[in-house]
Amino acid sequence: MAKAVVALGSNLPGRFGSIDALLDAALDALGAAGLEVAKASSSWASAAWPDASAPEFRNRVALVATDLDAGAALAVLLEIERRFGRERTELNAPRTLDLDLIDHDGRVLAGPGLILPHPRAHERLFVMGPLAEIAPAWRHPVLARTAATLAAEAEVGCDARPVLPRCNIGR
Repeated sequence: MAKAVVALGSNLPGRFGSIDALLDAALDALGAAGLEVAKASSSWASAAWPDASAPEFRNRVALVATDLDAGAALAVLLEIERRFGRERTELNAPRTLDLDLIDHDGRVLAGPGLILPHPRAHERLFVMGPLAEIAPAWRHPVLARTAATLAAEAEVGCDARPVLPRCNIGR
């Protein structure tokens, strides 16, 4: 089985009531679609970009195992986005679900519609931070630097931070 890294993000809860509930459901959908979740990060919050007045984003990263090749895995991710109500109206618009294939077994690809590793993930704290949380020793297939190092050096989404679980006093 191939090992892959999938980034999940949202700033619109859609029919799920909360973004965390949506991301939980998206993780379940990955498993049901042939991308078996081995490990998933906690939620990380960050301001929307480039319009900081848009709703805040929540991001997670999942390590998955799959028999799907990279192209088929990407097709599954796009179909899950569609089922979750993703509409591609304009670049960087608020969205119910964004799924990115960050890495697929360390492959380096540069084809139409699929570039691996993801060309900008290493710059983004809201991707590298959650990845470093669950796989700090993961190595970027081109840069040969770890997720922990890339998280420390990230220059996009520098406000990204883990969302601490809320206390349920009285429960």
